[in-house]
Order: sequence, then structure tokens, then C-alpha cells
Amino acid sequence: MEPLLVGMALASAFLHAAWNAMVKARPEVSLAMTAQMVLAALFMLPLLAVVGLPAAAALPWMLASTAINMVTVTALLRGYAAADFGIVYPVSRALSVLLVVPGASLLFGERIGPAALAGVLLISVALALLAAGGRASRTIAPAAWGWIVLAGVSTALYVLVDVQGVRVSNSAIAYGCCTSLLNALVMAWRQRRAFPSLAAVRREAVAMAPVAVASVVSYLLILYVYTQAPAAPAAALRDTSALFAVALAVLWLKEKVTPLQGAALLLAALAVPLLRLG
Repeated sequence: MEPLLVGMALASAFLHAAWNAMVKARPEVSLAMTAQMVLAALFMLPLLAVVGLPAAAALPWMLASTAINMVTVTALLRGYAAADFGIVYPVSRALSVLLVVPGASLLFGERIGPAALAGVLLISVALALLAAGGRASRTIAPAAWGWIVLAGVSTALYVLVDVQGVRVSNSAIAYGCCTSLLNALVMAWRQRRAFPSLAAVRREAVAMAPVAVASVVSYLLILYVYTQAPAAPAAALRDTSALFAVALAVLWLKEKVTPLQGAALLLAALAVPLLRLG
């Protein structure tokens, strides 16, 4: 992967971790997630007016991405309700990384070199260590693990769908805008009984506006990377997002890092040049 693409994927990872953590920190996570998605779609509208619609060939992939993303959002919200963010997020992303590798090989015929494969595996191990190094003593119910696994599987599926969709769309921005609009419409319809009034979303608008901007930029960055680089290493770099969250907590919040979390950060750092070389 070119250095610019590596940097874009890592920037996407940082923003992805930031907005997920901010949503998780809100008192009403489902409401915050809905507000973030609606605001992100509104921010996308001016971009869509400039770039126009994506190619018609991308429509089935956008619909599939939206459907799978709703499964992912549901699984994450259920997982967040039953376990710590520091467990749900990294475990689901680690599983996703591992599944994207064979998926990209089967669907797109992508073959990555030994160095890139080693980098993907290192990031998966790093994410698992990150979860184990957090509040690992907390007992998690089997049902919660079910939601975490479902989130990981569905994340891998929508990554693969987005890779194919954006590659046939002729425009990463157009594809991202339309997919975000579809996601917002479906999420708003899905939550219509829980939040029947727009006042409920407006209540979160101020807090979620910067979160929505972060999610928009993160999504558009990784979509562009998918058009220029193999799916597996790009997705692996994007899934260093949970490790960015730990690094930020240590550097800015002065939180102490556990030995396992330190090992996770070290492995992720070692993985980046491997993915670059592979």
C-alpha cells in the first residue's frame, strides 16, 4: 500500500474510534446513534449535490450495505448494553479482520503477500489482547457474546459489500453519500416508536454534530482507500481504531495502560509497516 493510503486508513481508524466512543458515552446510546446517523446524512447532502449520483451498478450494493449495517448497529447496541465498550468493540473488529481476508480472496480474487498477511494477523491478535487487557474480570453473559460475534460477522460482510459497491460506483464520495442517506432513513424508520418526535433527535444534535462529522470523514476516507488498495490490509488498518482509543486515553487522559494493552499497542505498531510492505 502507498504511504498516503496507509495514512488515510489510519486517519479513518482514529475518527472511527473517536465517534464510536462518544456515542457509547451518551446516556441514551440508541438515541445518540440515531442522531449521529441522521446528522451525518444531512452533512452528506451538499456533497451529493456537487458530485451527483453513483453509477447504477452500485445500487444493489448500497441496499445490501444498508441492510447489513442495520444488523451491525443492532448487534453493537445490544453488545454495548451488556458489556464494556473496551470488550465489545475490539473483539468484534478482530473477528471482522480475520473474516475479510478469506472473503476478499473468494469474492475478489485478492491475494496478499506474506508480510501483509502477517500484519493482518498481528492486528487481530492486538485487538484480542486489547479486550483481554481491559476489564477482563467482568463476567459477560453468553447472549452478549452472541451479539459481539454477530457484530463481527456482519461488519466483515458490509466491508466486503462496500468494497465491491464503491469500486463499481465511479465515485467514493457519491457512494458514501447515498449509503449514508439510506442508513439514516432506515435507522429513523426503525426507531420511530422509540423516538417518535424529532425533538428527541434535536436533543442530541449539539453533542452529536462533531461525531457525525467524524463519522462522515472516516467513512469517505476508507471508501477511497478501498478503491485503491486490497480490501484485507485496508480493513485491517481501519480496525486499529480501538487501539487509537487506548493510546488517546493514555496520552491525553493520563490513564494507566495494562501490560496486555501495552502489548496490543506494540503489535499494532509492528503491523503497520508489514501492511505497507505487503
